[in-house]
Amino acid sequence: MKKIFILALLTLCMVANAQIKRPKLVVGVVVDQMRWDYLYYYYNEYGNDGLKRLLDEGYSCQNTMIPYIPTVTAIGHSSIYTGSVPAMTGILGNDFFIKGKAVYCCQDDDVKSVGSDSKEGQMSPHRLLASTIGDELKIATNFKSKVIGVALKDRAAILPAGHSADAAYWWDTSAGHFVSSTFYMKELPKWVTDFNKQNSTKPGFDIKTSDQGVTMTFKMAEAALENERLGQGSTTDMLAVSVSSTDAIGHAYSTRGKENHDVYLQLDKDIAQFMKVLDEKVGKGNYLLFLSADHGGSHNPNFMRSHRLPAGGFEGWNVAKSVNDTLQKQFKTTARLILGENSLRIFLDHESIENAGLKVDEVKAAAKKEFEKYDNVAFVVDYDNVAAQSIPQPIRERIINGYSRERGGDLLLITNPGWIDASNATNYKGTTHGLWNPDDSHIPLIFMGWNINHGETSKPTSMTDIAPTICSMLHIQMPNACVGNSIF
Repeated sequence: MKKIFILALLTLCMVANAQIKRPKLVVGVVVDQMRWDYLYYYYNEYGNDGLKRLLDEGYSCQNTMIPYIPTVTAIGHSSIYTGSVPAMTGILGNDFFIKGKAVYCCQDDDVKSVGSDSKEGQMSPHRLLASTIGDELKIATNFKSKVIGVALKDRAAILPAGHSADAAYWWDTSAGHFVSSTFYMKELPKWVTDFNKQNSTKPGFDIKTSDQGVTMTFKMAEAALENERLGQGSTTDMLAVSVSSTDAIGHAYSTRGKENHDVYLQLDKDIAQFMKVLDEKVGKGNYLLFLSADHGGSHNPNFMRSHRLPAGGFEGWNVAKSVNDTLQKQFKTTARLILGENSLRIFLDHESIENAGLKVDEVKAAAKKEFEKYDNVAFVVDYDNVAAQSIPQPIRERIINGYSRERGGDLLLITNPGWIDASNATNYKGTTHGLWNPDDSHIPLIFMGWNINHGETSKPTSMTDIAPTICSMLHIQMPNACVGNSIF
């Protein structure tokens, strides 16, 4: 009997020692519109405990690219956390068309705002067709893990958190504080209500356009960490944080100048403080953190031209309108033939074309010829016939990855390098993104913390490799539309 007892005890010890080892917490930090070279452009001014600490302690993938077109916020956040591409996730942009109807990626009229009375809270991940890291973590732990998303932009909080998240919180500008929706909860937790009382702004003030937005985002993330006791339970939790102000400021002031400088110095300080809190609350080495970006940003064309570099603003919306007018004359109709332009994608109005007694293929072929007449258009891509067109293979692959038959448009304009989808006015001082070029598609990627050794690689890696890498380290299944590969 004594031998049986000892054998049973040894067996229990072996089972205990054989348990899967995982970090207490996974933290994803996505910096909106962060070019890869911002890690080094402001390097000498960063402190030692923020971005420098990530580079000094973490593992940096120096050649991480976005594998699709267009490179925009909603797609970037969904692709990072699904390990997939728009063709599979259904998130074709911030805005796109479904069966001729314009939609916003997270808009959901079947839910209500929680924390305000405005429509800014009527959001959910219902248009995301794939699972996320958080969803798979939930499944692997029998839904014991907590998963929470925090950002100023709704899409940057919702899409990373996924379908089964416990909560996603984003900023309602009309209310001046964080909100959620009935997709997640009936009312805000008391700690969120208390946070909003102490950290609100005047309704209507767009906090995303100031450095204050960076600090507010991390303060909310820290509040979620403490009040939800993330990383304090018996299972691994996940906190997805996205910094939106870097994008708003980049759009307004471009990639150079005081405004961009100041927001990245503020980011560095706030990341340092955030990691200090993680060290204190979760424990250094007990959390797995990654930092990346949803996309980069192009240099302002006027800035480029002032230094004799080829560049310009290709006003896609005006070009599309002009081509629509030309096609109407050509086909002798007053019907709207081009439904809209988004990120240089051209959406034809199929219903209007057919009602006018015209054939979609003929209108599309005529539109393609018209767009090809414009200077600085390198390719006009017919989405239905990409494989047969003489386009460099890396670009062709990104075009295919960014296309969905139901949601993806009819034609895509590929402009010459330096020509961005923006105003061509000489007083234009902002910037944008969305193209395949490295300015927009080369992003930072650093892993730090649990089981991560210091180092770096210049081998090609992809945005879609982030999710399978995290899932591999956690020993959980990768998201169900994942097309990436584990880096480690």
